[in-house]
Amino acid sequence: MDTSGTLDLLLLGGFLAIPVVGVLAMLASTKPRHVLVINFAASLGAGILSLALAFRLSGRDVIRVADGFLRADHFSAWHLLLLTLAVFSPSSLFSFSYFKNDAAVTLGGMRRFGMLWQGSLASMSLALISGNIGIMWVAIEASTLFTAFLILREGNSASLEAMWRYIIMCSVGVAFAFIGTLLFAAAAQKAGLNGSDSLLLDKIYSVKDKLNPSLAMAGFVFILIGYGTKAGLAPMHNWLPDAHSQAPGPVSAMFSGFLLNTALYCIVRFMPIASGAQAEPGKPLKLLMFLGILSIALSSIFIFFQQDAKRMLAYCSVEHLGIIAFGYALGPAGAFAALFHTMNHSLAKTTGFFAAGTLGKKLGTNDFSAFAGAAKKYPLWGGGLALSLLALIGVAPFSVFMSEFLLVKAGIDTSAWLPTGIFLAATCVVFVRMLKHSIDIAWKPTALPASSPELVGAADEGKTRDGFAATFIIAAPLILLLVFGLWMPGFLFDFIQKAKEALWSIK
Repeated sequence: MDTSGTLDLLLLGGFLAIPVVGVLAMLASTKPRHVLVINFAASLGAGILSLALAFRLSGRDVIRVADGFLRADHFSAWHLLLLTLAVFSPSSLFSFSYFKNDAAVTLGGMRRFGMLWQGSLASMSLALISGNIGIMWVAIEASTLFTAFLILREGNSASLEAMWRYIIMCSVGVAFAFIGTLLFAAAAQKAGLNGSDSLLLDKIYSVKDKLNPSLAMAGFVFILIGYGTKAGLAPMHNWLPDAHSQAPGPVSAMFSGFLLNTALYCIVRFMPIASGAQAEPGKPLKLLMFLGILSIALSSIFIFFQQDAKRMLAYCSVEHLGIIAFGYALGPAGAFAALFHTMNHSLAKTTGFFAAGTLGKKLGTNDFSAFAGAAKKYPLWGGGLALSLLALIGVAPFSVFMSEFLLVKAGIDTSAWLPTGIFLAATCVVFVRMLKHSIDIAWKPTALPASSPELVGAADEGKTRDGFAATFIIAAPLILLLVFGLWMPGFLFDFIQKAKEALWSIK
């Protein structure tokens, strides 16, 4: 193998090697805190590797190793950057604060948490860099098993029920995706591909116009339902509110910030292939559009009547995954906005779950009535939650406003009047409700008067004991959301544009 090929193999293989090394180091650690340090270091190492991969792709369309079984282009590299730098690294750092002074924390418990965490990172990374649709399916199934036991970290009956609901529903969904994978492989073989080539993403794409339309369409339907269950698209989203609300704060942030995106990534990878096989290329897009708009509409109803902060954020994930799906369903015209919104949602939602999870532990409840005036008691966490809610509903100048504006523009440009109208109506409902929660958190009077010594002490505690790391994971994403809402750097625009092109012209 030449030097270039060796470097490519090290880059892509590193996304699997780093979690393994991290797990081995955790087994040799002697203190719970050391496990958390190793967990953060491994997650950050994967983030640095994703940056190296992005630089490696400069001037290239794709990196392919092991005969195409592992591949990366700008579309997968974009998702790897978000996975590692926007979600896993900050969430690993947040675990220091979340588990601090937790009496239930033990060396064995932290080892299990760290190993499951790194297993989740490795499986999701594999799904993103897999050039083989069979390996992609295995990676998604593995991510279900790793993440399921992270839900159970709290150890109560509600979390146990949430874990089993998650396993059962997502396993059934992934079984549907397996059937879809087989159907695409069968269609590829009928189009002239042999052996393992019938499972390679770029090989299937190269013969997309020769695929049997019926097989390809049936395969996409199974893929959409199967991976759509894992992505939390309505009406297959029932597992999501329980899992998000019962999981520890760092896990909820990871679930919402990227686990859902990984499954949606798999759906979208099949979309250009299924579209290219049809006499009417818009058929697969219409199916994705239907589930996206249904997710937006249903979630807006649940959000309006929801009083539990973490469950509301979970339904907000259903809404935003629906928004991203809506963007992709508009075709190339909406793909840029969908990719931009994916980043915005990951940044805002991880911040929201960090703040809501911490406030829930401090106050002993996730009910919004108890969060009233939380910004006065705990300025960092209460203020962070209030601002993250504003970002999520698209208040200007946060960048969510810009990505949603671009989606509306794409909807108008493609004459998707009805879906765009439903999108606007549903987001207006969510805007009104979540704005009220944000105002209550920031300014509503608390049960204690402003002069109360208890309240002053709580405020002092929030100011003095949070530390730099906690301040960083709340402030940095919000600052980025503000900056990208006012100005998009040229390198970011170019990378998203290349990611969009890589999706619709697989090489």
